[in-house]
This record gives sequence, structure tokens and C-alpha cells, in this order.
Amino acid sequence: MAWQAAASTPAPWSASELLAQFRGCERELDVTAGLVVHKAIRAAWERGWSPTDLHEIARRRVDAATARYLDEAIVLESRRYSAATLHPRWRAQLADICATVGPSGTEPQMWRWAAAQPVDECTAVTVVLQVLHLLDRIPPITAMLPLPGAHRHAPAVVADVDEKMLARVRALLAKAEATEYPDEAEALSAKAQALMARYSLQEAVADHDRGRESVATSRRICIENPYVAAKVAIVQAVAKANRCRTVWIKNLGCVVAVGAETDLDLVELISTSLLIQASRAMLAAGRRHAVRGQTRTKSFRLSFLVAYGSRIGERLAAAGSSVTDEMRRDDRLLPVLAARNRAADEAFSQLFPSTVASPLVGYDAVGTGAGLAAADTAVLDFRDAIAG
Repeated sequence: MAWQAAASTPAPWSASELLAQFRGCERELDVTAGLVVHKAIRAAWERGWSPTDLHEIARRRVDAATARYLDEAIVLESRRYSAATLHPRWRAQLADICATVGPSGTEPQMWRWAAAQPVDECTAVTVVLQVLHLLDRIPPITAMLPLPGAHRHAPAVVADVDEKMLARVRALLAKAEATEYPDEAEALSAKAQALMARYSLQEAVADHDRGRESVATSRRICIENPYVAAKVAIVQAVAKANRCRTVWIKNLGCVVAVGAETDLDLVELISTSLLIQASRAMLAAGRRHAVRGQTRTKSFRLSFLVAYGSRIGERLAAAGSSVTDEMRRDDRLLPVLAARNRAADEAFSQLFPSTVASPLVGYDAVGTGAGLAAADTAVLDFRDAIAG
């Protein structure tokens, strides 16, 4: 097919060639572009990618216009499936993308998109070729969700409660990230974490009473530049404290976390918030410890974040143990947690039968000390946070 052949050659030359070849048949070129892009997106789903995965890889590897075009194409392609046949997390990812692209209009996409930008025909064709070039070269990855069209709805008694709890947690974290006062941000984050951690334990016991087996699932958490390795350490520390297993997929810029669904929600929400707080603390520490520009160095900032993640992990583990101890009088809790741990171990070993540990090392003594001190100031004790 002309589109697929052109995608493997230099884009500007191919765009001009396609326009010349199909002059007078612009409508056919537009329709064919949509069909080929949708086929490439479906092939990406079949290779394990999800809407958020494609959005993130495009954001990192192509220009903003091409990434927006792909986002809109993802939304258009999703209309081929009944909502009931899309996994809830798949629908949530599509909703996030829809919120960024706005009304996606109707098909065919290419000339309509060009008019809305506005850009000329050659630019629009070039963008389509760049989308196809990207989709043609992404590797197969481990599937986290059932393919669109293949999900079968299973009624869940606690689904509505889950959403209400997540909404409360998101609201607290949004306030924490919006406030200019560090103490208030830490208290709000601690309350959000306390709500989810306690709910996770209660849900585990409730599932046991309903006769539900412990099931582990997985998801990808994208990590932003710079200092990716150090930020990964923070996410891994949060995951470990909340009974989840992780592996860093370096070339995709993400961490895969494996665990119970509620625990994964906690890991994703809290680690995202802590990364924001860690960055703020790093900049503040740099101002306090400034000595001949030393704290602006890469080694200081890397060491700060590594140390921050290490200490935060210790404090999260201690706080989690405190909540567990409070509930230990319920004889059902520990066997249920043991079953969840086994499920997570089995799921992780199936997804990643062989992994190599790569510990991070802090190289800057000042940065390491500052990171430890910053982590020590975080308010993470569940009981104190709730009482406050």
C-alpha cells in the first residue's frame, strides 16, 4: 500500500510524492489514510500497547502536532468498539486522552485535522507518515489489559465504593499539589495515603468474606525526565511498602507494578504526588545548601532523589505496619495478606520470569544528606494524619 511504503522513506519527500501521485483523488487519499492509521493502531493493541502507552511514547518520540494527531486517531479508532467491551481502565485512559484533544469530530481525519490546525496538505500528509513510522517501529510489550472488544463485564459489588474512595484521594492530592505551603501538602498527602491504605486492607478482608480469590494485576507507570533512575527508585519504594512488585522498563521510560488493584491505585496516586513533592524539596534544598553552585549539579540532584526515595520507603513501610498492627486483632487479615502476596509473586514471575536487580547509588554526600532530611520531614504517620 502506498501509505505504508511511504512511511519507511524520508517523510517530506514521501508527502510530496503521495500528493503528486493522488492529485485529483484527495478524498480517496484521506479515507485511505484513516484506514491505514486505524489498522496500525489496532496492531499496536495486539502487541500489548494501551491508549496511555501510545500517548506517552508519542509524546517522547515525535513532535507535539504528530502526538496530537495520534491521540485523536486513538479516540476515533475506539469508536469501533462497544463501551461494554472495553476494560474499565481502557475506558479511563481514553477519557484522559479525550480531555486533552477535545471533540474529535468525524472521519476521515486527515483533511479535517489539517483545516483545524490550520496546516497545508503536505504538512498533514507528513504528520500521518510520522504516525505510521512510529507505530511501525514500536516493539511488542507485555499486555496489561484485554484487547478492546474482548472485555466481558463482570459485576462488582464494590466498584462504586472504589470510585468514591479514589475521588476523595484524588481531591486530597490535588489540594496537596496546589498549595504553596509544604506542611499543608504533606498533611494532605498523608491523609490521602491513610484513606487508601486502610481501605485496601478492609477490602482484602471483605473480598475474603465474599469468597473471592486474591488476584493480582499490573500496570505501567510512566516516569518523566530528568533523573529518571532516581524517580524510579521513589516509585519502587512506594510500591514495596504497599505489597507491589516492580520492574523498570528503561527503554520505554516506565515502571511496571504488579499487585492487587487497590494497592496499585495507591502506588500510582501516591508516587505521582511524591514525585512532585520530591522535586519541590530538591529545589528548596538546593537553595538552602548552595555552595558555589554545588547543589545545581546533576550528582547533587540525583543523590537527593535517591536518598529521598530510600527514606520515604522506610517511612511508608513503618506507617503501613502501624495500620496493619491496628487491624491485626481481626484473625482474617494476615492470611488474606499472605494470599495477596502469593498472587502478586505468581503474577510477577509470569510476566517477568527473569529480571536483573540494578541498585542505585547516591554519588553526592551533600545531596544524599539533604534528601534524607527532606524525607524525614514528610508527615506520613497514618494515625497522626487522621487525627489532624
